Amino acid sequence: MADTEVWQNTVEMFFAQAERLGVKPFLWVKSGQVYTPLSWSDTANQVLKLAAGFKALGIKTGDRIIILSENRPEWCIADLAIMTVGAITVPVYTTNTAEDHRHVVENSGAKGVIISKRKLAERFFPAAHESDLLGFAIIIEPPELAQNLNVTIHTWHDMLAREVDVSEVREQLSAIKPDDTACIIYTSGTGGAPKGVMIHHGALLHNCRGAKDVVAELGLGNDRFLSFLPLSHAYEHTGGQFLPIYLGAEIFYGESLDRLATNMQECHPTIMTVVPRLFELLRLRITRAIKDKGGLAAKMFDRALSLGSKAVENPNSMSLIEKTENAMLTLLVRSQVRKRFGSKIKALVSGGAPLNYEVGLFFAALGVPLLQGYGQTESGPVICVNRPSSMKLGTVGPPLKDTDVMIAEDGEILVRGALVMKGYWRDEEATALALRDGWLHTGDIGIFDEDGHLVITDRKKDIIVNDKGENVSPQRIEGMLTLEPEISQAMIYGDRKTHLVALLVPDAEFLKSSSKNSKTDILKAVDVAVSRVNKRVSNIEKIRRFALADEPFSIENAQMTPTLKIRRHIISSSYREILEGLY
Repeated sequence: MADTEVWQNTVEMFFAQAERLGVKPFLWVKSGQVYTPLSWSDTANQVLKLAAGFKALGIKTGDRIIILSENRPEWCIADLAIMTVGAITVPVYTTNTAEDHRHVVENSGAKGVIISKRKLAERFFPAAHESDLLGFAIIIEPPELAQNLNVTIHTWHDMLAREVDVSEVREQLSAIKPDDTACIIYTSGTGGAPKGVMIHHGALLHNCRGAKDVVAELGLGNDRFLSFLPLSHAYEHTGGQFLPIYLGAEIFYGESLDRLATNMQECHPTIMTVVPRLFELLRLRITRAIKDKGGLAAKMFDRALSLGSKAVENPNSMSLIEKTENAMLTLLVRSQVRKRFGSKIKALVSGGAPLNYEVGLFFAALGVPLLQGYGQTESGPVICVNRPSSMKLGTVGPPLKDTDVMIAEDGEILVRGALVMKGYWRDEEATALALRDGWLHTGDIGIFDEDGHLVITDRKKDIIVNDKGENVSPQRIEGMLTLEPEISQAMIYGDRKTHLVALLVPDAEFLKSSSKNSKTDILKAVDVAVSRVNKRVSNIEKIRRFALADEPFSIENAQMTPTLKIRRHIISSSYREILEGLY
């Protein structure tokens, strides 16, 4: 392995790994029906050519360049090339509206943009046309645009085809310091307008070192990452791109969420970064498939769940017969479940949102190596993660090495270390609120358990305070509701109210399989599901009334973030009259 402690910036790290690994495969993309690789040395060559092209276009240290693309090799190449010339990457989501793009273009003051496809270009260029600073666009797949634009269009092919002297580019790598900004990532905005988080090279390297320290317990070597969460999100950007580079691992790019199961079978990943919503969907699909199969298979599956749960929660209570039976079920049942993840999986690292305890227990009981973690964009993003040797369900594990975490008097989680952002781009007021006395104020509430594992209890600003001043955690109740087969999505409402109400989205599969699908019948079925949850919560957590949403919460209608968290402020605003009417 390379001496990872001497790297001062992410691109120095990349070129060192590329020189060491040479012609070995690095970036894999689906071409037709098969995955084909780009080697480390070929990738480095393209990065240098594109970087030289940026310099020819007048890009200087500190300039911002936007990337608007789905996950693909060009995303990684563009990101590294931008950072190679000392510029700053500004990733944006492919799901952004024209108004979202306008905000990022104006706020970041970007000099250029890299866009993958025509559909994305058509949505972006109305915003670009209003900017006086944006000077060029590099199009990966030329869109044959007919309209006149105020930006100069270059093709990806032409940028890489020119003969350039890359020696000057390589020489300036050592000038990039750990404290220099590497990227500005705009928060996905669960509670207001996105802010640009300035993440420096040192924060990315800190996260990589800490993550390597964790996954090393699983054994390193010949590792493969399957990248499917958006690279525009800090979690995938660090965990799905820079960590593989740090480890010298291969990256396979997933085609889509719908094709994820197939891609896992094709790529056989060893490590994946995932979000809780994926596990919720997989749990639903697995349980329904087993239920449909019925018979002995269903009985064996249920027994594997029962004994597996006992082995996780109370292993000392298992008899010798139960341990023997559990070992047999690992061969007969759990091995089949693991095949769904490509059979070589070492760790599925869950982050981005809280993982429901029952969902975590389900997969742990089935032998799926799930490590729950915690972080936010402002911390690079990883703060804590469970270690394989001391994994505890219901916690997000201990802090990464060289990371200080403290619980404030009001329960807020505070973080200090090289992972903490430099601040919010062009927003001194918000920066001053988030960074105080050297500590990042996360806005999350939590406690440390007796083993030093962090337990997240809620978002500080999401906590519902009823009319009696009692605090209620909406995320916990929402998680319980969405585990019911009749309910797909849920949002709790009730700040300063006498009781809680809910906005619910019925499960699509439940609706298809239901013999009675009138609105009255659906309401009755959902009401029964809500009653089941109400029996398991305290009086102040009970849902007294509910309404059904007009459509599912989605990225397209702006009611979910790209990492599948609900946007409370948008949903509450859209359904304000209905929710208030429940009182």
